Amino acid sequence: MILWLVLLVGAGAAAGATGSGFSTQFSPPDVESARGIDIIEEHFGGTGGGFGGTVVFLAEQGVADPTVQDAMEAFFAAIDRIDEFGELSVVSPYSPDGQGQIAQQGELAGQVAFARVEVSEDITVEDSAEITELTLALAPELPGVQIEYGGQLFAEFAPPESEAVGLGFAIVILILGFGSVLAMGLPVGTAVAGIGFGTAIVTLLSNFVTMPEFTTTIAIMIGLGVGIDYALFIVTRYREGVHAGLGSEDSIAIAINTAGRAVLFAGTTVVISLLGMLLMGLAFVNGLAIGAATVVAVTMVASITLLPALVGFAGPRIEVTRWRGIIASGLVATALVGTGLGVGALQLGLPAAAVVLVAGLFLRPLKRELPRRAPRALQQTLAYRWSRLIQARPWPAVIIATVVLVTLAVPVLSLRLGFSDEGNFPEETSTRRAYDLISAGFGPGFNGPLVLAAQLPAGIDPAALGRVSEAANAMEGVAFATPPLPNDPVAPTAVLWRVIPTTSPQDEATGDLLTRLRAEVLPAATEGTSLDIAVTGNVAISADFSTYLGRRLPLFLGVVLSLSFLLLMTVFRSLLVPLKAVIMNLLSIGAAYGLVVAVFQWGWGKDLIGIGKGGPIEPFVPMMMFAILFGLSMDYEVFLLSRVKEEYDRTANNARAVADGLASTARVITAAAAIMVVVFGSFLLEADRVVKLFGVGLASAIFLDASVIRMLLVPATMELLGDRNWWLPGALARILPRIDVEGVGAHSVDAIESDDVTVGV
Repeated sequence: MILWLVLLVGAGAAAGATGSGFSTQFSPPDVESARGIDIIEEHFGGTGGGFGGTVVFLAEQGVADPTVQDAMEAFFAAIDRIDEFGELSVVSPYSPDGQGQIAQQGELAGQVAFARVEVSEDITVEDSAEITELTLALAPELPGVQIEYGGQLFAEFAPPESEAVGLGFAIVILILGFGSVLAMGLPVGTAVAGIGFGTAIVTLLSNFVTMPEFTTTIAIMIGLGVGIDYALFIVTRYREGVHAGLGSEDSIAIAINTAGRAVLFAGTTVVISLLGMLLMGLAFVNGLAIGAATVVAVTMVASITLLPALVGFAGPRIEVTRWRGIIASGLVATALVGTGLGVGALQLGLPAAAVVLVAGLFLRPLKRELPRRAPRALQQTLAYRWSRLIQARPWPAVIIATVVLVTLAVPVLSLRLGFSDEGNFPEETSTRRAYDLISAGFGPGFNGPLVLAAQLPAGIDPAALGRVSEAANAMEGVAFATPPLPNDPVAPTAVLWRVIPTTSPQDEATGDLLTRLRAEVLPAATEGTSLDIAVTGNVAISADFSTYLGRRLPLFLGVVLSLSFLLLMTVFRSLLVPLKAVIMNLLSIGAAYGLVVAVFQWGWGKDLIGIGKGGPIEPFVPMMMFAILFGLSMDYEVFLLSRVKEEYDRTANNARAVADGLASTARVITAAAAIMVVVFGSFLLEADRVVKLFGVGLASAIFLDASVIRMLLVPATMELLGDRNWWLPGALARILPRIDVEGVGAHSVDAIESDDVTVGV
């Protein structure tokens, strides 16, 4: 315990002193849009990838009004002089390079304009926030002038607070489920310590590994969920030993040797699943994988090292519940929920406290010495009776569960990958107002221009450059294409064009325009020349990124599924159990994908969760969701099957083993799943669309997995297969290593006298 305290303090101090290096940019793969970015960075001194910002302003008196023009030009010059974070480049609408940046048509003609702000170096989230703060401080105050800030550089990123809500409700769920404040506090404390140490390590790693700004948000939520799950599983097994009459030391030894083994295996499966994303070969995806896997690994280690120490301090008091503990827990839940929701605790945190306090009316202090539990007490539980009911009618359960999951998965057939844009921000943000002003003044395509970049070969005919502009302007779906813009007016070495679509960046028509531009228009316009044009910009990067991930996704899925299958086959020494587990997990994940598409792409219920409009699904989301959900689903699979296998080895009765295993784990899996659903559901409180998307997908998948899969499909299919569940060909049995995940089983607990126990760990 002292070692953990030293590690927590040391890692926290090191992370605070070093700072973070989380990035707001990502490096695209080796595709055409990446080549275009390289050209722009080398010859134009900008990022070219669309990272940067826009300063959009609406002047009722007209942007050409002398007072407005003088003030705004001075403002842009001041931004241009900000150099603490690398060189900022500002293209003013009043400059020769700013052609087309003043609205010329429509009701807002001459009243709306924008300046482009680009950065020459990769910057962190903190840098972006400081640049925004400095820019806001420099902004002039002019009557009749509205100034808004758009683009990734100025995008408003609020630190996540939803983990506080998840933690607050986790306290409520654990107290309701287990009736003990200490039994609740140990899993929560272990999880918090694990994610605290883990996120400190991730913060340090962000200075060496490219990690996006939302890495810690995802990592904390996953770590909080699995950390509580793992500790809860061990504490539950420890309490079984105490209830059976064993001493505290013997009970925790048996718990670590049984549940602890399952936790190690389950956590390893989650880590493998997350690290499978390294196969995608993208720097920022690698960062996400490493960050999330690090936090999971640390919380797993905390569950088998820190938790036993905490249990040793608690001892028999873990079974004692007092009013002061109930009241303290209620106050903590109040503070966490109130803080996480960003409102006064008395408004929205109070219900959480009320639930805890009311629950206290039904919790009476437990004696330190508990009577030995009756051997067949499991048969009195609701979970046992439910399992027997499903086992008596397995085919209807299989059919109903399969129909439900397949129906929910149907929307996946229309999945469209792509990046959302600033139009998905909440309407009250400056980012969204800037987006809407540009759409109103210039058309929706100005929010996602296509950038054409090329190095100039020696002796190129200037007329050939003009033909590119003419060809682009003649395309259906193009609002405006700029003339060729050289990097140097005297001795140019590169040139670029900006092509403004008539449709928004998310529109499918914009993607079709990109395809026609690359496949038909540009080859025809440059025929007979050595000009090699690369199309880049946010829309092009999104299309290339989606294509790249789509091609590598089968490899990722195949490796993760194969490794998980082999691990389960080795541990449970069965061919059908791991095959069934993989298929069931794919069903629950497919159903979650379907719900994500229906809500975020089709727009069903969008107003309920606070997104502006339906749009494509970010291309990295299916990959990340699969990695996270497959790992977490395997957690529950291991927790359940380890008990079923334990009972089967003891009784050789498959039907009884399934019922007893389900009854033994139902409460802990239900509580763990409820916590996970609340934790992931609290993602919906965040403003970021991607975080909300993860919340819907992860929460729905965990709910379906713990209900439809574990309560219907698992007992039904295991009943149908009977003893064949544990069939393993002789040849495989001889070559597979033996991994004992069950350790000392429950039958050992019943056979050991509490005053004379010897446990091998």
